[in-house]
Amino acid sequence: MSQQESRTPDVVVQPDADQLARAVASALVARLAAAQAVHGTASVVLTGGGIGTAVLERVAALAAEPEHAVVDWGRVDVWWGDERFVPVDHPDRNELGARESLLSKVALDPERVHPIPSSDAGFDEPEEAAAWYAEQLAAAAGDGGPMPRIDVLLLGMGQEGHVASIFPESPAATDHRPVVAVRDCPKPPPTRVSLGFAAITAAEEVWLLVSGEGKAEAVARALSGADPVQLPAAGAQGKQATRWLLDTAAAGQLPRA
Repeated sequence: MSQQESRTPDVVVQPDADQLARAVASALVARLAAAQAVHGTASVVLTGGGIGTAVLERVAALAAEPEHAVVDWGRVDVWWGDERFVPVDHPDRNELGARESLLSKVALDPERVHPIPSSDAGFDEPEEAAAWYAEQLAAAAGDGGPMPRIDVLLLGMGQEGHVASIFPESPAATDHRPVVAVRDCPKPPPTRVSLGFAAITAAEEVWLLVSGEGKAEAVARALSGADPVQLPAAGAQGKQATRWLLDTAAAGQLPRA
């Protein structure tokens, strides 16, 4: 049994989506500060979606408060878990939402911000963009490995259990490359670039941010050991910790303690 298979996920439940976003933002700031205390730098993989964006907005608010200004944002590496293969200014871009909610409001080093290429960035096909992003990750690792140290990898989850752009029973669910091109997604836009399980499970900590009653069944299935090919969220596990950060509605089908 692997370390990831043997480690029990942490499950934290907040009363509602707003309090969930606030709690995750506070925890993320603390985790990045702790990583910088140990390593001198910190690294995070961002997610999009409603709850992911709400968390980034809360992080920006904390960063503006002197008593919470504990992260040196100039020493934070920012990556993305997946991206829609659309033009750079398209409203579906996760990068655009992240820049508006957080990245434009903190003093990041532009060289440490690593967006997944857009469709108008010189790559004709998503496979080319995926290969380039994998090269960027390997270069940042600096040790010949495929992945740099990722302190926290944030993920949302869809109602059917997809994470990043790995959908149930899709080719990406059985692809062993760290970054994969995704075509024909059941959810628009259909063409994307996504981290694969090889990259997700290389992170020190994976945090799954889930809110809403419509996702309760998938949460319960994932935490009961579903097949990751059929329910990809079940395969999203960190090397040191896996945290399911839920609101009450999303936790509604979990067994009572």
